[in-house]
Amino acid sequence: MTIFLDQAPEDESLDHPSSESLALSNILIVDDNPENLRVLETLLTRQGYEVRGVVNGEMALRASQTAPPDLILLDIMMPDLNGYEVCKRLKANPQTEAIPVIFLSALDEVIDKVSAFGSGGVDYITKPFQFDEVLVRIETHLSLHNTRTALKKLNTELELRVIQRTAQLEKEITARQNAQQQLLHLALHDPLTGLPNRAWFGERLSQALESAKQHSNYRFAVLYLDCDRFKIINDSLGHSLGDQLLISVARRLESCLLPVSMLARLGGDEFAILIEDIDSMAEAIQVAERVNRELSLIYTISQHEIFMNACIGIVMGDGSYDQPEHLLRDADTAMYHAKSVGKGRYQVFDSSMHQYAQKRLQLEIDLQRATEQGNEFIVYYQPIIATENQQIVGVEALVRWQRENGIIQNPGEFIRVAEETDLILPIDLWVIRKAAEQLQEWVTAFPSLRPFTMSVNLSAKHFLPAYQQQLLEALDTLLTEFPAVKHALKLEITESSIIDDPEGTIQFLHQLKQRHILLSIDDFGTGYSSLSYLHQFPVDTLKIDRRFIQQVQGIHGNVGIIKTITTLGRQLGLTLTAEGVETPAQFNYVKSIHCQEVQGFLFSLPVAAPAATELLRHGYMAFLPEP
Repeated sequence: MTIFLDQAPEDESLDHPSSESLALSNILIVDDNPENLRVLETLLTRQGYEVRGVVNGEMALRASQTAPPDLILLDIMMPDLNGYEVCKRLKANPQTEAIPVIFLSALDEVIDKVSAFGSGGVDYITKPFQFDEVLVRIETHLSLHNTRTALKKLNTELELRVIQRTAQLEKEITARQNAQQQLLHLALHDPLTGLPNRAWFGERLSQALESAKQHSNYRFAVLYLDCDRFKIINDSLGHSLGDQLLISVARRLESCLLPVSMLARLGGDEFAILIEDIDSMAEAIQVAERVNRELSLIYTISQHEIFMNACIGIVMGDGSYDQPEHLLRDADTAMYHAKSVGKGRYQVFDSSMHQYAQKRLQLEIDLQRATEQGNEFIVYYQPIIATENQQIVGVEALVRWQRENGIIQNPGEFIRVAEETDLILPIDLWVIRKAAEQLQEWVTAFPSLRPFTMSVNLSAKHFLPAYQQQLLEALDTLLTEFPAVKHALKLEITESSIIDDPEGTIQFLHQLKQRHILLSIDDFGTGYSSLSYLHQFPVDTLKIDRRFIQQVQGIHGNVGIIKTITTLGRQLGLTLTAEGVETPAQFNYVKSIHCQEVQGFLFSLPVAAPAATELLRHGYMAFLPEP
């Protein structure tokens, strides 16, 4: 159909540019009249639009799908496929449905306009029309289209932002939940072993106690474990190896648990086991025995072979307890009773242990006060006799604690407490100083005493790296103040002092020897030292433990171990001292196997300094022969 304009296309008033926002908008003209296409393309191109033209509906549909335009000018009256049908197909296609369509037609009936809008058109321009009107209509609908497009893009971006923000919030919520779970895990677990900690154990213990109160037939047990000698191992071999050892202990303990059990690390080298819903104490004892067997196996950590066991306190839980802390207290008390018997033991709690715990606590307090004041300890001396002529060749200095009430405390009671509380360190140094003073006094009073030795027991604590320098400095001071100490002071160490770190011990012993200090291994034959190291230790004396001597009832007694020790000592060129000689038969036997020295009640009990002075004045110890 021919277009009629009331203004000529060449009129310069039509050559005004479109707004910048509409520049380069793409317009598709659909008309079956080539002349109409040429005129509209020329006019719209002159206005800055990109214009394409097609002559039928099928071409319009293909062009719109290939490169969707920003706006379509669509003639209604075309052969084969009219404008209404083209518009309907455009609106039915998601790819082209948003393109605004302006109908161009010479028809001006209302029904035609209704059909145009009903098929999806946005505007209707009747012919003839003024070109300015066409431009205004185009600009208006392009602006609307661009606005809709911009809004759609904005909505899409906003939706994307919402999705991203939601995802971020979900991520933050998840991270926060993970952090809370981590904090909760850290709050309830031991970071080293991964086991439940004291707080979580206490919570489970409270629940078990509540169950026992609600159900009279519900019973449970608590096992309190403390590793023997862990502090010595930790201090001598280092905290890193100590941590590895604790992890290994934890894994072994886990292998011993019953299905209804909970294992926790309470701190340091202390662990606890809760066994729920059991029938009798026998079940808890079976677990304790299994634990002791498992822990006693050798640990190999960083090429070190380590012996470790634990003492265990057991308490049966029922509704009679009011607080979970009381259960742990009683289990702890039972554990200390097990320690007082020896290593690798277990003990079932009974009510009489409360009194023991209270007495022990008071003993710790009194011992701390006595150590600080330093006026309650005294030193007793027991002679050491040469088997060849029964001459006194030395004494052993033995500490005694005379309480404020005048009672002398049994060393077996307070030495163990001193070891556990580290009070043994200042006590040992005090005894060494008193012994050095007394040695200087005796050597001055009895010039003929030489050679003479003053033996002093030395705790294994002094061999820990943290305390070695303190001992060396104290000895350097004594050597200056008391010259008689040199070549006469003999420090007695137990085998347990050297088994954990033989190489480090050898170095420390050489430092002592450089100061002209004599060294003796006390209670030899009862420890775990490796004989492969013994020849490397710069020691002077082996003291045979009294338990072996007490086996000698006569010349045919059970004395195999004594022969082995004396043979070993002679091969290494060491002096052999037999402890605990109480009968003439024991003396005669150790003399017959060439044990050079003896010490025991057969000759003298430990005595105070004045009595020891009188013994030294005579210099000879005799004993009554057997009847």
